[in-house]
Amino acid sequence: MDNFIVSARKYRPQNFSSVVGQEAITTTLRNSILKQQIGQAFLFCGPRGVGKTTCARIFAKTINCTNRTPEGEACNECESCKSFQASASFNIFELDAASNNGVDQMRELVDQVRIPPTNAKYKVYIIDEVHMLTQQAFNAFLKTLEEPPAYAKFILATTEKHKILPTILSRCQIFDFKRITVDDIVNHLIKIAGEENINFEKKALHIIAQKADGGLRDALSIFDQMVSFSDGNITYSSVIDNLNILDTDYYFRMIDNFVSDNVADTLLLYNTIMEKGFEGSHFLEGLSEHIRNLCVCKNVITIPLLSVTEDVKELYSKQANKLEMRQLVNLLTLFSDCEAKYKTANNKRLHVEIALMRACNVNKVRQS
Repeated sequence: MDNFIVSARKYRPQNFSSVVGQEAITTTLRNSILKQQIGQAFLFCGPRGVGKTTCARIFAKTINCTNRTPEGEACNECESCKSFQASASFNIFELDAASNNGVDQMRELVDQVRIPPTNAKYKVYIIDEVHMLTQQAFNAFLKTLEEPPAYAKFILATTEKHKILPTILSRCQIFDFKRITVDDIVNHLIKIAGEENINFEKKALHIIAQKADGGLRDALSIFDQMVSFSDGNITYSSVIDNLNILDTDYYFRMIDNFVSDNVADTLLLYNTIMEKGFEGSHFLEGLSEHIRNLCVCKNVITIPLLSVTEDVKELYSKQANKLEMRQLVNLLTLFSDCEAKYKTANNKRLHVEIALMRACNVNKVRQS
């Protein structure tokens, strides 16, 4: 039986052009290689799962490639590239600062830097989660970072740039990685689903992308989970069931109840949601997001801000036409305030129900 390889590893980008959602950074790195203007130290910072370590590895492989393409990409065929692909390169080192954060480990690295590269132009040191280094380790590393040998390149990666010493920051070229957009994640998942012959509903992939909150690695992990759960047929219903997500249909029905001033149906609908096991805070968060989306739909210019499929955008636009912007803002204020006070409420269910009853007359909803 073949060993299963998770999608995050199986489809990890091998060149700059295949990196998802970080075009500005990959273009800058590729141009620096083409122009032979490669700095001594780089700091890659940003949320988890957005490509920091991947870009560091691609950059390390590419600057030592002996047969780069005219576009500045690694050939993946020369001896240097092959040794890197096989995790057997003597010139590229990765250090996890989360588990090797002491001064002794850093002194060992400093000693290694003194040894020139073997059959390559550069020695590259990738230090992941660099903010985990101790103060003493930072100090031991500082001198080497300040005056490294010409062949030594350092790539530091972190999710918490604010924890890095200013003396380290001042010696690095800083690249801020952004969260991956929902559309970019969906397109990447569609590509992988095609490679793996997996059936899917596009709105199901949208839910996965939204749940990942800008992290492509998280999206791929959820995708693998859903492939197993749905036996290779990813549907919208299977995703919301498995991820315990409240179907947007409930929010559309809730707003319609507000518009028609139907208190009874509103309370019954909320009771149904509670019986499904959803917490009041979860419901309030989703309802506020839904009302925000309705506000976005009140102007055609802002509709592209919605990270949903086209058919859902149409549903939002239709419902937004039933309410004035003033009413939507009042509702948003009401439920944002309700969400803020939810944790301290003695009777949490009653706390939410009072807000729902007040919302049923949207013309008279006022800020608390």
